[in-house]
Amino acid sequence: MAQLIKFFEAAVKHQASDLHIVPGEPVIFRRFGKLIKVKSAPIAPDQTKTLIFELLTTQQQKKLIDDLQLDFIVNIKGLGRFRGSAMLHRSGLSAVFRSIPLEIPSFQELGLPPIIEKVLDNHQGLILVTGGTGQGKSTTLAAMVDYINSKRANHILTVEDPIEFVHPLKQGVVNQRQLGDSTLSYGNALRGALRQDPDVIMIGELRDFDTISLAISAAETGHLVLGTLATASAPKTIDRVIDSYPPDEQNQIRAMLSESLKAVITQRLVSRQDGQGRVLALEILLGSLPVTNLIRDGKVFQIPSLMQMGKATGMMIMDDSLIDLFRNNIISADEVLANSNDQKRAQLNLSQKTSPDPEANSLSPQEQPSQ
Repeated sequence: MAQLIKFFEAAVKHQASDLHIVPGEPVIFRRFGKLIKVKSAPIAPDQTKTLIFELLTTQQQKKLIDDLQLDFIVNIKGLGRFRGSAMLHRSGLSAVFRSIPLEIPSFQELGLPPIIEKVLDNHQGLILVTGGTGQGKSTTLAAMVDYINSKRANHILTVEDPIEFVHPLKQGVVNQRQLGDSTLSYGNALRGALRQDPDVIMIGELRDFDTISLAISAAETGHLVLGTLATASAPKTIDRVIDSYPPDEQNQIRAMLSESLKAVITQRLVSRQDGQGRVLALEILLGSLPVTNLIRDGKVFQIPSLMQMGKATGMMIMDDSLIDLFRNNIISADEVLANSNDQKRAQLNLSQKTSPDPEANSLSPQEQPSQ
């Protein structure tokens, strides 16, 4: 245990988002999106098993052996929490640990614009935070829960796999349930949640039809529902939700989703050109009457154009966010091209040397802790 704690301390010191323990390799950090091998001796296969098993209860060890993989949390006093994911493979037992800060970051620290606060002033509806793995979705959800918990006396119920940030009692009450520990499944927890007087329900991941269906039902019945999806844009998020339903139910879900959707916030962490970490690029879709009509009428493909026209209200497409960061000398042109959804449009924007619109939602160059 002492050896692993030294690894965790080094990961925090060097601002690594992830720590890899792999048989036959030295310790590996992921820092600012890139894997770096630490100058240390390779870890033998039997040693990786010993190191990982030291962190687990007897029950967790058995589950790892039975399921060949295990997600868990490591809590080290004074240092932080680490989300662990262990797996058996041909070379033995490996684990990856994601660093979770002791303090929940503020919106400003994450680089989220003020419109997010306005979105959270809704007392019912569905707010989705989307993006790929490691793009900070869980951190943003935690900041949202903390914001609500600090501003109003609500009962907030979370369902997570596993619990990452721990929320203290502030203005409201936060009850956190962990999959496999305090609830059997997302669906089981959500069905129970509707009888537990919640004002806000936070779902760690909308991973299947049952969870998506229950989340939309909860949003329709007067609850504010926050959740994540692994989708790359607002239109793809809407399509993913609708396509999860059988064809004969999709017209009905379009109507339900169009009325309940308050926002889709898509995140992408992009490398800064000064080498000092990563910065958040955003796509923001806000619920409005025109958005409602497009979703209900099956014209999701028209939403990006609507988002461009709605920039003054706080909407933004990912490519414009990237260009803003480039024009503010935060990211390079290569990063814009690597992350843009429309390459031709990105090339055109990069060729224009104009300054960013002062009325636009410029993003703060704060680095976001990785998810």
